[in-house]
Amino acid sequence: MNQSVLEAKKALVNEISAKFAEAQSTVVVEYRGLSVAKMTDLRRQLKAEGIDFKIYKNKMASRAAEAAGYGDLVPDLTGPNALAFGNDAVAPSRILAQFAKKNKALVLKSGVVEGKVVNADMIKELATLPNREGMISMLLGLFQAPIRNFAYALSQVAETKGDLAPAASVDATEVKEEAAPAEEAAPVAEETAQPTEENKTEDQ
Repeated sequence: MNQSVLEAKKALVNEISAKFAEAQSTVVVEYRGLSVAKMTDLRRQLKAEGIDFKIYKNKMASRAAEAAGYGDLVPDLTGPNALAFGNDAVAPSRILAQFAKKNKALVLKSGVVEGKVVNADMIKELATLPNREGMISMLLGLFQAPIRNFAYALSQVAETKGDLAPAASVDATEVKEEAAPAEEAAPVAEETAQPTEENKTEDQ
């Protein structure tokens, strides 16, 4: 084997390894028995979501997987395989799993999701989730809903306090005004009592 061929193989391994490292997720599938028309349709669906669908020699893919730190993928890199590299953690799993349901010839084998090697069952579970942006929006919605409800409750309490405060002030004023005549009436009672004492002395 001449030097140029070795260099070409080395460059290819580096290319695949870089794709493993840069992708948010990678899925390994076997396409044995899938027609050319079906493969073309699958490529079109993947490309529409920015997913790179590649077919490499298994030996080159295995070396690249090991170089990228994903040696656990090597046992699945046998037979007619293809690799789907995506910038979304969920999209490759979702598209491939949906396609596999309708086309039994496509077999999900394993993959890598955000640096973790996952099996076919995990890929199927990921396929049921929305994409990364969808998951973030969903979580934000769950967090924001209680905050909105709490803010509304606080505003209602504030409005209620605002309505009660003037009423309390009026009630206090009325009590004070009602108490004033009682205080003024006290000296009158004392003056009325004095003649009573004098009359008592005279009687004695």
